[in-house]
Amino acid sequence: MWTWATLAILAAACSRDGSRQEKAVRDNGRGAGDSSLGVARAPAKDARKTILFVGTSLTAGYGIDPQQAYPALIQRRLDSLGLNYEVVNAGVSGETSSGAVHRMPWLMKQPFDVFVLETGANDGLRGLPIDSLRANIQHIIDDVKRTHPQAKILLIGMEALPNMGRSYATGFRSVYADLARKNGVTFLPFLLEGVAGVDTLNQQDMVHPNPRGAAIVAGTVWGTLRGMLDEGAKTRA
Repeated sequence: MWTWATLAILAAACSRDGSRQEKAVRDNGRGAGDSSLGVARAPAKDARKTILFVGTSLTAGYGIDPQQAYPALIQRRLDSLGLNYEVVNAGVSGETSSGAVHRMPWLMKQPFDVFVLETGANDGLRGLPIDSLRANIQHIIDDVKRTHPQAKILLIGMEALPNMGRSYATGFRSVYADLARKNGVTFLPFLLEGVAGVDTLNQQDMVHPNPRGAAIVAGTVWGTLRGMLDEGAKTRA
């Protein structure tokens, strides 16, 4: 469970990190992860299918080796199963859902087959209006459906911290389930299930998963993502 101590640390960490990373969004629209996982690469010559992860520091892998971030761990699972997919990590630390909307024109120029959206943690942290969160996520889903109508969408939910009160937390949580149902997209209720608030699974800031926590997050996401993939997309012998 989130604690008030965690809340204070989270607010400081995201505020400190956000301005630096938001400049990166303006500069090139790319995430904060390893450049080998960035969206700027040319399509692979073997025409692998692409899974695009758009998210915050939780997706970017803040504070750990980029190869330990959950998208990179999912790439390892794909490779071990011989599934011909390439993971692209477009996570940006400190980004709000509004920031993600601003990146969409650039991101939608990239080819992808599966779109994974993790956004809103920083909206909740800053107490931004729930209606804005809802509108921004809807905008992103609309953009994906308009530009990549064949792409599958996975919406990952987030929980608001307790400082805004029960009503805010309840409304915040409902945004994700409501939009997933309305738009007919696959839904994962909470990215940090089993990890949030557990000291042995987080870095010293008690905000961002450590490598052990990231491995659990990868397993959580994989449990939902697995069913969205094309079983026929096997790597070449």
